[in-house]
Amino acid sequence: MLKVLIVDDHDMVSQGISRVLQDVQWVEVVGVVHNGENAIAQSRILLPDIILMDVHMPGIGGLGATKEIKRILPKTKIIALSALDDNLYPVKLLEAGASGYLTKGTNTSELLEAIEVVSKGEHYISKSIAQKMALSKFSIDEQGSPLGQLSDRELQVAQMIVDCKKSSEIADQLNVSPKTVSTYRTRIFTKLNIESDVELIHLAVRYSVLGMG
Repeated sequence: MLKVLIVDDHDMVSQGISRVLQDVQWVEVVGVVHNGENAIAQSRILLPDIILMDVHMPGIGGLGATKEIKRILPKTKIIALSALDDNLYPVKLLEAGASGYLTKGTNTSELLEAIEVVSKGEHYISKSIAQKMALSKFSIDEQGSPLGQLSDRELQVAQMIVDCKKSSEIADQLNVSPKTVSTYRTRIFTKLNIESDVELIHLAVRYSVLGMG
């Protein structure tokens, strides 16, 4: 039986996934947590075989949690879950050690297929995401997305800016001060050679690597 840990900051999502998996005989849900920090802590205790990891969460987020968990528990398989079907995050998560990437709109059969596939040491990417990545690979490779040079946290802040969140909202979600958010914003603008949120949104749309909303 595969031990599964669910990580998602939306209780309705995490409980919904948990209820689905409780009916699967070969899966045992060993825990449900709501942020990356608790995911790391509970992983040390529960030693799950599979972690279903929300990408966009307060604090260190799914990307940071994935890196740390793979460092301390290299045999644990992580499937990233996102409400977005963007291009850059799947690449970042796979580089961080994730074995799979699904959108939250995936159906039960695909979720179970992904769990089964990654448990065998293979990788699984949602069909819709894989298709989009394949279609956009040439243009991204040729044009060279400037967003790829951002750090994990800078990318997280950039996503929130593109989602039109205020600095105070970003600070609350990331558990940092507004001053720190301002520092990240300055770094992002400097790296991308832009001067406004509008220019950032234009870049995100142009390279189709950050989801909107």
